[in-house]
Amino acid sequence: MVMDEESSPVSEELPTQFGLSQNYPNPFNPVTQISFALANPGKVMLEVFNTLGQKVATLADDWYEAGSHTVEWNAEAYASGVYLYTFRAGDYTETRKMILLK
Repeated sequence: MVMDEESSPVSEELPTQFGLSQNYPNPFNPVTQISFALANPGKVMLEVFNTLGQKVATLADDWYEAGSHTVEWNAEAYASGVYLYTFRAGDYTETRKMILLK
């Protein structure tokens, strides 16, 4: 096992494609983890939006090595509700929904 900059375990086997996993747990209160996979090293943007489309948090905005990575979002300061998180790496973009229940 290798540790990335967030101190999360990372498999030594490299992914063959880009991907964004569903946050866990979901629904959550107030902390959740979001995992993503990179087939190649590159710039990653991981942002959280409310249902009005307003950006409420930036969880990643940096260069990441190829592999699997996990970031944590502590939403203690945010209201209960549905949030969207968008992952961008190179030409790949994916958005998923998560629910904060307090």
